Amino acid sequence: MRVLKDLFAKNRAWAENIRNSRPDFFSRLAAQQSPQYFWIGCSDSRVPANQIVDLLPGEIFVHRNIANVVVHTDLNCLSVLQYAVEVLRVKHIIVCGHYGCGGVAAAMENREHGLIDNWLRHIKDVYRLHRAEIDLLPKDQRADRLCELNVVEQVANVCHTTIVQNAWNKGRELAVHGWIYRVDNGILKDLEVCVTGVDQIAAIHQVR
Repeated sequence: MRVLKDLFAKNRAWAENIRNSRPDFFSRLAAQQSPQYFWIGCSDSRVPANQIVDLLPGEIFVHRNIANVVVHTDLNCLSVLQYAVEVLRVKHIIVCGHYGCGGVAAAMENREHGLIDNWLRHIKDVYRLHRAEIDLLPKDQRADRLCELNVVEQVANVCHTTIVQNAWNKGRELAVHGWIYRVDNGILKDLEVCVTGVDQIAAIHQVR
């Protein structure tokens, strides 16, 4: 029970397969990481960043939390964002939500869930901002639409950070994208939200 032998066996098999196909893979990976992509996604076990876009270890830098939320008081997320932008110098930040997100569904409810309610308030704020649109939809479509709108809001939150704006103000090539994933077919959808400069965000949030 303590050792989880099956997982260690899977690890050895995986490492062996990689070595057989690319003998120098791990030695090169150990030398450095230089991903071009930073993924902010949901912690849901069905939404693994590397597998979804078919990238190997070292090719995508990842931060995940419940419902892919970016909060300006979350030092964990901001520290990862800063490392991605300033140290790894990624060129693309991808905020990726997913349909059927349990966090989003819980945020639409009027009942207590425990400690997580404090986190879900950020998604409730998104619902409040867009409630007129969401409540016009059939009930079975409302949660999916909130999943999409949550991604859009989190893209904006990424862009409002001084970390990203400082990079833009220095002339860095950096794009922030909003995507969503459908668990039942494995397909990504581009929400056609892509921000590449300070002039593309609301004036109140601009830092120059």
